[in-house]
Amino acid sequence: MGQYRDNPEALRRLVQHEQVHRDVYLDEEVFALEMERLWSRAWVYVGHDSQVPQAGDFITADIAGQPVIMVRQPDGTVKVLRNRCAHKGARLVSQASGNVGRFFRCPYHAWTYKTDGALLSIPLRQGYEGTSLDACPASQGMGALRHVASYRGFVFARLADDGPAFHAYFGEALTSIDNMADRAPEGELEVAGGVLRYTHDCNWKMFIENLNDTMHPMVAHESSAGTARQLWAGKPQDEPLPMAIEQLVPFTSGYAFSDEMGVRVFANGHSYTGVGTVSLHANYVRMPEYEERMAEVYGVTRAAEILATVRHNTVFYPSLTIKGAIQAIRVVRPVAPGKTIVESWTFRPKGAPEDLLRRTLMYTRLINSPMSVVGHDDLHAYRAMQEGLRAGGNEWVSLHRNFDASEVGQEDTTANGTSEISMRNQFRAWARYMSPEIQSGDKTK
Repeated sequence: MGQYRDNPEALRRLVQHEQVHRDVYLDEEVFALEMERLWSRAWVYVGHDSQVPQAGDFITADIAGQPVIMVRQPDGTVKVLRNRCAHKGARLVSQASGNVGRFFRCPYHAWTYKTDGALLSIPLRQGYEGTSLDACPASQGMGALRHVASYRGFVFARLADDGPAFHAYFGEALTSIDNMADRAPEGELEVAGGVLRYTHDCNWKMFIENLNDTMHPMVAHESSAGTARQLWAGKPQDEPLPMAIEQLVPFTSGYAFSDEMGVRVFANGHSYTGVGTVSLHANYVRMPEYEERMAEVYGVTRAAEILATVRHNTVFYPSLTIKGAIQAIRVVRPVAPGKTIVESWTFRPKGAPEDLLRRTLMYTRLINSPMSVVGHDDLHAYRAMQEGLRAGGNEWVSLHRNFDASEVGQEDTTANGTSEISMRNQFRAWARYMSPEIQSGDKTK
């Protein structure tokens, strides 16, 4: 009998309104249940359709620890398949990306499959005559996921049949993807370059919680971003900021700035900071050529509205986080209770000047990459929390800051930026999806 698997009440007790038990970060059984229940029932980001532009193009990824392939079909659609041969279970594709041509071929026994996953051929097929092969799962092919959705090029999938429909799951949070895509004069984004993929020695939730935690930057990043501020101290007010200084210095902003940014939370754990015009991305040097191009396409008023939306981090719980104002995303791939892989991707807004992409690439290197001085501050903090939580005594993690009982049950609410409401909101979603049965009126089968 498992401590939590067979004891729903014990699992529920891990999450309270204002605190959570350390086992949500440390326990192996809890992690396994997360993959089985939360990560399988939620809509998880797979990839962007610009990564598979031609028929046969594919990328590989993991969802809830299960290997999948996202592949472009001959008719132009995109499917997500289980990366498993129906014969002996071998991964069909080991590369991160490529073009499979017209079919997949197993490297073990040469079973082949169409790009939609259907079984195509088996060597020495006559050897199966008189057997029950045609009536067993092996004859059904690789298996295409039934629940796949593409939104403005962002492809999501849901493994389980029980779970909410796509739009019901994300709701108004999708406006952050809209804003990111609308920043392209042509209304479309494309992945620019490869991925920066690195390991965090922490539970995946620590990374996700940190993105809307505005109480830490002025502390954790004092040495890195603070040094950048010191280097520029004393310069004339009218001297143009170098791009690196422009992007680093906001991370040293004080509590008043962070509080004014605000945080908005939605049902199912989604949230973003930068509710109004205050954001770490709000004061970048203007790009007249880009603004003029946007005004030509959208009109002056609409272009101004798009560019004035400067949300910092939007969390599409549990797997995707985006910075729409800087056209960059990070993707979470949990590996173990204390190990998480994070992927950092950069996007090119189609039709925008190259200077905009140059700014995004600079931000990715400075902030979102394994080489980032700011990112290493966070990596140290995550590892320290993962290790420190094993200490005896207090077994609970406090999420009390600015708690208001009225927030419980609210599906769309805004709070001051330094509130811990986004973390509490995530754990409310966590508790719901970790139940053996999802109590929801928007389930789909």
